[in-house]
Amino acid sequence: MSLTTKQIQHIATLARIDIKENETEEYSNKLSSIVDYISQLQEVDVADIEPTAQVTGLESVMREDIVEDCDQEIQNIALKQAAEIEGGQIKVKRIL
Repeated sequence: MSLTTKQIQHIATLARIDIKENETEEYSNKLSSIVDYISQLQEVDVADIEPTAQVTGLESVMREDIVEDCDQEIQNIALKQAAEIEGGQIKVKRIL
């Protein structure tokens, strides 16, 4: 499948790439070969293959986040050490 100059310019616009007029043919050849390869991959029969999202067998090592009640005295000690408190919680600078 050969991509047209207009298609290459459209792809370049979407990718926010500035392509010079003389580079259009080079990119057309390269992208066309990629599209041809993808078309070739779509012909492979995968009907009997089970879909997988993870093939290494690794499992999450993170523990569940369990909320536990805190002793009121310990909470008051922690709040007294804070520089700023709002609504019974330690106020920190916003991180964006």
